[in-house]
Amino acid sequence: MPGSDDTAPRADLDGARLIASPALRLAALMLLIYTALIALFGPIPATQATLNGLVSGTYLGLGAIGLTLVFGILHLVNFAQGDLLMAGAYATILTAGIGVPPPLAALAGVVATALLALVTEKLVWRPLRRSGAGTLQVFLTAIGLAMVIRFSVQFVAGSQVRSLGADVVSTVGLGGLRLGLMQVLALVIGLVVMAGVGLMLRLTRLGKSMRAFSDNAALAEVSGIDTGRIVDLTWLVSGSLAGVAGILYAAAIGTINPNFGVTLLLSLFAAAVLGGIGNAYGALAGGLVIGLAQDWSTLFVNARWKPAVGFAILIVTLLFMPQGIFGQARRRS
Repeated sequence: MPGSDDTAPRADLDGARLIASPALRLAALMLLIYTALIALFGPIPATQATLNGLVSGTYLGLGAIGLTLVFGILHLVNFAQGDLLMAGAYATILTAGIGVPPPLAALAGVVATALLALVTEKLVWRPLRRSGAGTLQVFLTAIGLAMVIRFSVQFVAGSQVRSLGADVVSTVGLGGLRLGLMQVLALVIGLVVMAGVGLMLRLTRLGKSMRAFSDNAALAEVSGIDTGRIVDLTWLVSGSLAGVAGILYAAAIGTINPNFGVTLLLSLFAAAVLGGIGNAYGALAGGLVIGLAQDWSTLFVNARWKPAVGFAILIVTLLFMPQGIFGQARRRS
């Protein structure tokens, strides 16, 4: 692209500065809260809740990235994102059920979810965009698509509780801290994938093209970016992340049913809105914050109220920071 050699590094540097400042403030706030919890409840309970929150934050962050990428590129609020997570987990369970080794079954689940997301683009979202569908039509279609995915999975796999068949009994202990082996595995894989997504968006040609499309679709097309290809790849990336997030959730929790996607949807939206809807880096941070906040809340109230904590954060964010943490920085720029 003309002039890209000069402008791209400068734009990346400016973007890095915009991200770094809110990220540092957010990290300082989380550290302050963690320190206060240690003072109130002691180091073991506070650290145990923090570790549990990090596990939750990884799959929430990955799911929220997929949600915010689609919104940033297509300005589409994908209410089916939670059910894509569920579809990824169930695709893995069904694949493992025919004798495929668990790692390959998980890979098949991720691929299946990515292809499902791409199919919805080809059969549903692209025709709607071409027909000039309004906000209400798109909103209702997204809800209907979520129900179609959910009940299709329920028709094939049944509504009973299922599991990945992984070892949910073994634990890893350090001092008074305990985490299930699958929780540790989910945390490590989730953090690695989150780091990989961040590097992909920052350093690769695809990531830069996606960010350029999100900032200005018309200018990106004039600059020679194949926008149709970027849209397809966005859905593939979003679907892949949903598949990974759903599998990590199933591994960390142990048992699932076809309704867990709609249960997680609110937390995914809370993470995306908190970070700044349309900002992938914000979704990463938002997922970790929501996960930590929900598990920290168990020190004060019963664990069944965790989803309400995500809902409260969503409301507060919309009231006082509608652009989100990272969205505020972009707006001021």
